[in-house]
Amino acid sequence: MDAVVVWDESYLGYNLGEHHPLNPRRLDLTMRLAGELGLLADVSVLRPPEATSAQLTRVHESGYVEAVRAGRRSVGLRGLGTVDNPVFDGMHEAAALIAGGSLAAARAILDGASRAINIGGGLHHAMPGHAAGFCVYNDCAVAIAWLLDHGVERIAYLDVDVHHGDGVQTAFYDDPRVLTVSVHQHPATLWPGTGRPEELGTGAAEGTSVNLALPPGTGDAGWRRAFEAVVPAALAAFRPQLLVTQCGADTHREDPLADLRLTVDGHRALYRRLRELAETYAEGRWLALGGGGYALARVVPRSWTHLIATVLDRDLAPGTGVPGEWVRYATPFAGGDALPATLSDGVDPGYQPWDGTVDTPVDHALLATRRAVFPLLGLDADDRRD
Repeated sequence: MDAVVVWDESYLGYNLGEHHPLNPRRLDLTMRLAGELGLLADVSVLRPPEATSAQLTRVHESGYVEAVRAGRRSVGLRGLGTVDNPVFDGMHEAAALIAGGSLAAARAILDGASRAINIGGGLHHAMPGHAAGFCVYNDCAVAIAWLLDHGVERIAYLDVDVHHGDGVQTAFYDDPRVLTVSVHQHPATLWPGTGRPEELGTGAAEGTSVNLALPPGTGDAGWRRAFEAVVPAALAAFRPQLLVTQCGADTHREDPLADLRLTVDGHRALYRRLRELAETYAEGRWLALGGGGYALARVVPRSWTHLIATVLDRDLAPGTGVPGEWVRYATPFAGGDALPATLSDGVDPGYQPWDGTVDTPVDHALLATRRAVFPLLGLDADDRRD
């Protein structure tokens, strides 16, 4: 079966408010751009059902699911009704649909698809018993739990959002069947304040939580240098049967909520690398999810169009032009900013591989992660060949 795209326009119902940073319009803009560039022609696009209560409570406390269902009666309870997670009409249904989308993508892979993508997913901060960080239900964890329950024995979850993938780490912190890897801005400088190298998992799962915390200002070259010095070796040691990735676009230099300096060109290179890693270490099976990203019109649609293209093996050149019809549609959502003319920021995202020296803050960060977790994975932290 070919790669599968999961999408439903009802995702736009996950709307935390007119002035909330997590604007669902970014999903609409992405799918329109991908469509106008021909990426979705002859592609299987699945419309998901809502996740059931049984599927949600595999990860979330039943009392929390009931609180979400209660909507406005739950303001002030379980993280609901806050600035980050305001209560909105149809909240349970909207959040359950997104979780259902990630479940549908997971099911498609077990049914024979090599890859599947749900850009509406990636709500990685929701905790078992409360909402957090714009996230009501943790679709990433719900999908992983379903996969475990349906015979997948080892799953690697790789989170490249600028924020730590804390909710997924929490869900599987004591489960040795799931390797959680998060590459994020250092928690001393960004919410949620977790994701230090010393967070390693517990009990039989010690060594299956990998946290690479990068200094503010890290750009494409430093980010990729650190990633390559940690992630491929961890995946090789764990030997997953399936790779789940949360692909937040908020590492971009224009993102208003964080301080990394990646470009759309860097994102494109990363997505191609994720595909390679899935082929090399995860039997070719790759479940890609969206995530954060708050530069609504200029960044997220271009970045995730590259992600969709990569999942579908329909790679787009960086210089691919942005269609005029899309620009006309997107302009009212751009806040007066000019929209880019191409799918590139005009940057070469090349990098120098780590050679064992420790000369920069990025080198210190990658070595801290290697020294914390590599021995637990049977690797040598100081041998750059690992």
